[in-house]
Amino acid sequence: MIFATLYRKDGRYTGFEARGHSGYAEAGSDIVCAAVSVLGTTCVNALEGLLGIVATIRTNEGGLLDFDLPEIPEEDRRQGAQLLMGALEQGLRDVQECYPGYLKVQNKQRRNKR
Repeated sequence: MIFATLYRKDGRYTGFEARGHSGYAEAGSDIVCAAVSVLGTTCVNALEGLLGIVATIRTNEGGLLDFDLPEIPEEDRRQGAQLLMGALEQGLRDVQECYPGYLKVQNKQRRNKR
């Protein structure tokens, strides 16, 4: 199962972490893993490409995609980042609904930044 966590502080998104493999299919054919990867990667790329926000990213071969949002002083960019993170959450929840038992999406209070 993939465990996807959206981190928040004071109601605002601050980061994201996805760990594990869904087990839906063999590596290379697993559409659940692919969906989570595409959603997370698209969010990170859109943050940087559209808003100029460079997130701190960590990945590994064990199925980790993890990023923290930096402090964003400009209100319009901060709102844009929140919108993109909300779209990430919506997409993940849609995948969870279609493939229950393979993805668990949760929200947690902000963790300590690494």
